[in-house]
Amino acid sequence: MSSIAPSMSQKIGVACADKGVEFLDAPVSGGEPGAIGGTLAIMVGGKQSVFDDCEPLLQVMGGNVVLTGDVGAGNITKLANQIIVAANIEALSEAMVLAQKAGVDPERVFNAIRGGLAGSAVMEAKGPMMLDRNFRAGFRIRLHQKDLRNVLQTAGELNVPLPVTALVQQMLGSLMNDGEHDADHSAILHFIEQMAGVEVKRGG
Repeated sequence: MSSIAPSMSQKIGVACADKGVEFLDAPVSGGEPGAIGGTLAIMVGGKQSVFDDCEPLLQVMGGNVVLTGDVGAGNITKLANQIIVAANIEALSEAMVLAQKAGVDPERVFNAIRGGLAGSAVMEAKGPMMLDRNFRAGFRIRLHQKDLRNVLQTAGELNVPLPVTALVQQMLGSLMNDGEHDADHSAILHFIEQMAGVEVKRGG
C-alpha cells in the first residue's frame, strides 16, 4: 500500500510471482482523516481474482476501492492523484495571495468561489487551513515532494512532459530547504506568499 514508483511495484510483483505469491499494489489517498474514518480512496493494481479476494478487507479501510489495471496501475493512479492535488493546492495558493495583495478578504473570495467550477475537495480541505494559518501536517511536504519525484521519473520513462508538475515539485523542494519538510502540503502557500511579499489572513 506504499506510494512508490509503478516500475518498482512491477518488480515486486514479478519477484512475488516467482515465489508463487500473489501481489496487489494498493496506494491510498485521503490523508490522516481518511485513514481514521475508514474512508480512504484505494487505487489497486493486480489480477481481478486477487482483487476480488482482497476487496472485503480493503473496503474496511476505504470508502472508494477501485481496481485500475494490472500490477503497477495502482501506483500510476496514485501519481495521477498527486499531480491533481499538488496543482490544486498551488493554484489555490496563487488565488489567495492575489486576493490578499488586492486588499480583498481571502475568506470571502473562498466562500464566493467554492460553490462554482473552481470548487473541489482539495479547496474544501486546504482553504480553511490556509486561512487559519494551520499547517499541521495531514500530508507532509516531504512526502508530496517524493511522490512528485516519482511522477517525474515515470513521466521521463514514458516521454511525457509534465511542466506544471515539475514546477510544483521544485516549489516543494524549496520549502524543504526552508525547513518545512514536515509541514502540511498546504504550506505551498508560503512559497507564493514569499514571492509576493504578503501573508494571507482572514479579514483581508
